[in-house]
Amino acid sequence: MFDAVRVKDDIINWIRDYFEKNGKDCSAVVGLSGGKDSSIVASLCVQALGKERVIGVLMPQGEQHDIDFSKELVLHLGIGHFIVNIKDSVDALLASINENNKNGLSLNRQAIINIPARVRMTTLYAVSATVNGRVANTCNLSEDWVGYATKYGDGAGDFSPLSHLTVAEVKQIAKALSLPDKFIEKVPEDGLSGLSDEENLGFSYEVLDKYIREGICNDLAIKEKIDRLHEANKHKLELIPSFNL
Repeated sequence: MFDAVRVKDDIINWIRDYFEKNGKDCSAVVGLSGGKDSSIVASLCVQALGKERVIGVLMPQGEQHDIDFSKELVLHLGIGHFIVNIKDSVDALLASINENNKNGLSLNRQAIINIPARVRMTTLYAVSATVNGRVANTCNLSEDWVGYATKYGDGAGDFSPLSHLTVAEVKQIAKALSLPDKFIEKVPEDGLSGLSDEENLGFSYEVLDKYIREGICNDLAIKEKIDRLHEANKHKLELIPSFNL
């Protein structure tokens, strides 16, 4: 049985210990998407460090239809925040790369989708360097298991409170933190492709979590897809392979 209260307290103590060892005077810098993961990470950091040492960064790409969730979270937690619109940066980078079309370089859909995530992480590290911060990774185990994160984008960060917890467990942590349901049950979207997470993946987090924790998946096609994604995306979680003399 998953003990959400105990794990919540353990994470809070782990965050405190991380900052004690890796930046006693630093703040936690959290990119806020309005979804459950970033909301929960920000809340855990507030519990661990105090609201004065947590900074939210909202990074819409032009107009973001659900940005009010992030704004409401900032008010709910009482944390400082910055809003950095990444549209011009993304557009400029795409235009510059596309100048090479005549030389045979044509970006595919995956490259185009991943660019905003990497621009957002660049933004978070710029803010972090300016405010003496440490960047929070907000990925969970379910996403990481099938590679549903952008390498050096949302998959990056300095510390990762949720990366060993499934989506179902993350939601239980949110309940233990007494976060309002609107931050927990909001349909997760990647904010890039216009699709929900589960639409992108082709299966539900409920099915994925059961397979991760219990090894049970009654749909053979989905099981094979999960296994294939897991194997193909392991490189996202490993250190850079390096030649050693």
